[in-house]
Amino acid sequence: MSLAIVYTRAQVGIDAPLVSVEVHLSGGLPGLFIVGLPEAAVKESKDRVRSAIQNSQFEFPTRRITINLAPADLPKEGGRFDLPIALGILAASGQINRERVTQYEFLGELALGGELRGIRGALPAALACRDAGRTLLVPEHNAAEALLVGGVKVLGAAHLLEVCRQLATGVALQPPSSPPRSAPEIAPDRDLSDVRGQQHAKRALEIAAGGGHNLLLIGPPGTGKTMLASRLPGIMPPLSEVEALETAAIASISAQGLDLTQWGVRPFRAPHHTASAVALVGGGGQPRPGEISLAHHGVLFLDELPEYDRRVLEVLREPLESGRITISRAARQADFPARFQLVAAMNPCPCGFLGDAERRCVCGQEQVRRYRARVSGPLVDRIDLHIEVPRLAHRVLRGDGPEESSATVRVRVGAARERQLRRAGKPNSLLGTREVERYCALSDADHRLLEQALERLRLSPRAYHRILKVSRTIADLAGSETIRTPHLTEAISYRALDRTLIR
Repeated sequence: MSLAIVYTRAQVGIDAPLVSVEVHLSGGLPGLFIVGLPEAAVKESKDRVRSAIQNSQFEFPTRRITINLAPADLPKEGGRFDLPIALGILAASGQINRERVTQYEFLGELALGGELRGIRGALPAALACRDAGRTLLVPEHNAAEALLVGGVKVLGAAHLLEVCRQLATGVALQPPSSPPRSAPEIAPDRDLSDVRGQQHAKRALEIAAGGGHNLLLIGPPGTGKTMLASRLPGIMPPLSEVEALETAAIASISAQGLDLTQWGVRPFRAPHHTASAVALVGGGGQPRPGEISLAHHGVLFLDELPEYDRRVLEVLREPLESGRITISRAARQADFPARFQLVAAMNPCPCGFLGDAERRCVCGQEQVRRYRARVSGPLVDRIDLHIEVPRLAHRVLRGDGPEESSATVRVRVGAARERQLRRAGKPNSLLGTREVERYCALSDADHRLLEQALERLRLSPRAYHRILKVSRTIADLAGSETIRTPHLTEAISYRALDRTLIR
């Protein structure tokens, strides 16, 4: 029987569904036909495969070759199917062992000389292959990435001949070296101790890290807003293995690829204010993750917030609540995770010096109003902490006293996060309405205090729940089982900018 089946994986979002490459050799005029919804790069694989087989000293069958990529209704893209197609042809023609092929899953693009080139999405494929219980064979370039997944057997090859030798003799290829499993240390040039003064902003940064809260920094140019934001990943708790694999899987399918030196490090994404909505949420004919997904389990920093197109900012509202983004097209849709912490920075006015003690603001009242109106109220409602970052005196910048390091703050943040996980199984920022009522109970006096603040600041019901969540985080950082009046008043102080600066 001149029929062979080879297993491989497609790529749909961050999923890697199984694809069976069915190769049948039959009589008739010689030709190679690929069916099963292949896009252009897959159709072109027949020329790469023919040259690779011939240049590897195998015989390319002079028969009618029909290749079906099943399931037929799943779109297939990229050069990842070259290797399984070539092996299917060799197995169907009896040049390699047909039965042994079914014990593996194959991924890889072929050069004309038979060399294997790397592909995108090896990590999601390894996750799926582990569940299927088969060995994954990938190009050498992708082997270390695939080995990040524990419990899966991975083999790397540099040439089609190496793959065929493995299948013909059963002698295993040299297994690739495993990448380090522990996360690298935080970059020394991004330590919180580098920030002089700004104790109020540092406190807000610690609260944001402790409960996974969103943060808005408001102040004149050059006061350290970007510097503070870039230090947030360094004080956040370490990623769990599941979180690290999710983050790495998104990077694996992106255009930039996965940087193994950053394995286990929380991502920090800072798109320019000219970025489009597609750049932020993802998209394209073949949907790719955007900045909010690349910031999954990390930080998305939007500097000069009012300079972004308002329609671009509005697309953030749903992902901030749901933690996911779905990109729909006429024939398909892709679902990407987007559980990120938003840190935004803005000036108080167009010139940047409103309220500055050293520089006089030259903006009119109407200019200031229009500038602030670029950021919508519903988006501001979804930001838990609003912090002023004032200009510091020069003597503070010259200070020789030691500042708290990121490692010290990270210990407190980690202890607070552990309390939250033991109590509710999630950070405080993700608590639902009923969970807020259960875990964020207030005394009668504190309830009256909060009601007065809501009326005076004219805050929304969403802001009410966010104040309670921030209060719970402050209490956790203090090691308190209950929310007390100082915790609540501090949380309210972080919402005071709702009315005075934004609305």
